[in-house]
Parts: sequence; structure tokens; C-alpha cells
Amino acid sequence: MTLELSDRFPKYTDFAPAAPVWCVTPRTGRTINRFFDRSPFSPSGRYLAVTRLPCEDRCPIPGEPAEVVLIDLQSGEERIVAETRGWDTQLGAQVQWGANDAQLFFNDVDTADWRPFGVVLDPLTGVRRRLDGTVYDVSPDGRWAVSPCLRRTAATQSGYGVLVPNDRIPINRGAADDDGIYLTNIKTGRCNLIVSWQQIVASIQPPLDSRRYVHGDFYGFHVKWNPQGDRLMLVLRWVRGLRQPGRFQKMKKHLVTLRADGSDIRQAITAEQWGRGGNHPNWCPDGEHILMNLNVPLPGRRCPRLRRHVGEAMSRIGLPPIAPGYQYRFVKVRFDGTDLQVASPLAQASGHPTLHANQRHILTDAYPQEPVSFGDGTVPIRLIDTKTDRETTLVRIHAQPAFRGRRNELRVDPHPAWDSTFRYIAFNACPDSTRRVYVADLQDAVRGVAVSRAAA
Repeated sequence: MTLELSDRFPKYTDFAPAAPVWCVTPRTGRTINRFFDRSPFSPSGRYLAVTRLPCEDRCPIPGEPAEVVLIDLQSGEERIVAETRGWDTQLGAQVQWGANDAQLFFNDVDTADWRPFGVVLDPLTGVRRRLDGTVYDVSPDGRWAVSPCLRRTAATQSGYGVLVPNDRIPINRGAADDDGIYLTNIKTGRCNLIVSWQQIVASIQPPLDSRRYVHGDFYGFHVKWNPQGDRLMLVLRWVRGLRQPGRFQKMKKHLVTLRADGSDIRQAITAEQWGRGGNHPNWCPDGEHILMNLNVPLPGRRCPRLRRHVGEAMSRIGLPPIAPGYQYRFVKVRFDGTDLQVASPLAQASGHPTLHANQRHILTDAYPQEPVSFGDGTVPIRLIDTKTDRETTLVRIHAQPAFRGRRNELRVDPHPAWDSTFRYIAFNACPDSTRRVYVADLQDAVRGVAVSRAAA
């Protein structure tokens, strides 16, 4: 695929980007790409689908409508194709494509009973269907949607799931047998609970130490298909002392994988491993391994000054301190927790990493507070060559909004995401005080044009 981008899209040239970059939402703004793990580009490559928020200078209220926006990358035209009340500030309405350009998915909410539901829309004809279940991630073949309870998602972190009144958020007790991973058949629209938290906790290998989970409750967060569509990844959270959504005393995070039918439940990363510091797991293209940021021991590479700097920055964004002798790195691990390896020994981990199909290049961003950022609200879109440990700062762009929300739920994460050909990426930023989506062409960068960060 070669994009013939419309000349209506202005180029972004600040700080001399190392790749061509265009703003593809130059008019209204308030728009976001969903997340780093799914492409906002349509399967044909012609369209981009995003969520437009109704406000940026205050926290939204339940029932407030957002818009699903379709961008024609060839003509430069922008069209609102749906209105939705099933969204939140970080991942929007979970807008994403299915198997072709006639399958566009998002969530909505019936405000009569505050129950969320998924929608599949043909954006070119306007034909739409309501699904019984919600959409977090759609299988590569467009036949199945998987999701945790999107009302409960906000119980452990504001800004995710769907906005509903606090008294409409169900609260779990222990490992619930009536909540878990939900699977929706796109053809029929029917939804089933394929595995509960109780079943996962009882069956997971290696097993959890039940003594450590007595006074707390389990919730689902991210649930993702692997590229082959035969295995799921789950971020399973345990919280203690939950009194109201987003308020708790302690959290343990587990990276879990399982077959698409809910069987063969494995721990890829334990709570103890994650508890040293880590975030943002994502499937590698092989569907066997997972890439994420994690604090790992690196003998012979200790640097107290850097560790202190990184630790202070991580503390500011709510991550635990780095243990002595540990460094924050990109790691790969097999779905069952074996074969844990550092992907790039020298590169400082950050942001939301994904691995190119060539298994060599890592794409990621950074939070403004992280050491690899610039300290002025601008952040890098980074490309790391894992064979040479060399890094390209593809883009430096402002990503710190004027209003970030009471619980940082209105922050702007770039969430860089590849297109299906791994040539183009889309990402979020706010260089002129409103959220906009950008597209960059990485053809030359991925061919091996790499510059040091200092040179960039």
C-alpha cells in the first residue's frame, strides 16, 4: 500500500522530524487515535477512524456524546459517521476496523439503563447493527469481539472503559464468577462470558498464592487478540480497599494469556515481576511473544544516577521505584512466562511499545515526565533498532494539554500505531492546545536510516 495523502493535510515540521509527518485532523481538533495496539487505518489504507471528544477543558459527564469521525486520506475529507455515548477520555469509543472497510466498530451506551453495547457500522453506506456485547478488541478476521466489562474498567483507573454514573459501576467481590472476559459473535451479535475471574484465578499456571489475595477484588483491564486470532492477552488487576471507582489502597497487576475458548490459562508476567515496575504489554507479530516495558536486572549496567533519575520520573507518573540493580527496558516474553529476554540492552524503555513485523524495530512514545522526553511538554516518537541498539527520534512534538483532569484522565498519550503494511504510523499530540492525529511515513527510517538521539 502506498498512501496518496491529500495536499489538504498540513505538514508538521517543528524540530525537524526524521520522517515526513502530516496532521490529518487540521480542522476541528479534539480527536484521538484509540490505542497503540490496533491500527486506526482501514484495511485498504484509504481511511482513518478516530473519536472526537466533546470537550478538553473539563472532565466529561456520563451521557455526553462524542463523535466517530472518518477521514479520507486521499481526498482530505472528514465526515462524522456516528454519535456515541459509549466512550471515555483515553481510548475514546474503542473505534477500530474489522476485516475490511465495511466493518467499523465502536461502543455506545443506552442511557435509559446505562448498559454499554457494541456497534458494527459500514461507514460508506451507514448500515449499522447493535451487538449484545461490548467491543474492546476485534479478532483479525472480524468475526469476534472480546471485552472486559467496560463499566467496571473505571473502577481501577479513570479514563478507560465507558462513562457511566458511579452508582452504575458494578463492584466485584473477590474473584467473581459472574464477571470476566466476554466474547461476542459479530455475525449473530450474541455475547457470552467465556471465562470468569473465579475460573482464571482457580486455573492459572503457575498458580497464584491465595494467601496474598484474601482481602481484595479482581477486575479486567486490557484484553487483546494475538495477530493469529487464537490466543488472548489479559491484564488482570487485583485491588485492595476499593471504596469507590478509582480509589483503592493497593493494586497487583498480572499479565495473563489464554486460548480463545478460555482454556490453557497462563501467567506471562507475575504480580511480583510487574510490581518492580512495568507497563503496556502488547503482542509481538509472531503471536507467541509479548513486548512490554519492565524493570529487569542488568548485571554490569548499573548507573545510580540514571536509576535515580528514572525512579523519580516513574514516581511522578505513579509507578513503583526501581530496585537496585534493575533497569527499565523493553522485554519480550513467551505467552507462558518463559523465554524472558531484553529486546534492547541499551535503550531506555518508555511509553507504548510495539514491534515491527521485521521483528527488529520497536516503535514507542514517552510520557512527558519520562527521562527520554525533553522536559518542556514535548515527547519523542521513538524507533529503536534492536540489532544495533541505535535509536531514531522520528518526531518531537508537544503532548501535554492545558487541562489533564483530576486524575490525569485527560492527558494526551501519543499511542503510536502501525498501519497494516508497517510503513505508516498514526499518533496523537496537541501542539496547538487541542488534540490532533498525525500520520508519519517511516519507509526510510525502517530501511535503516538511524540517528542517535543526541543528533536528533
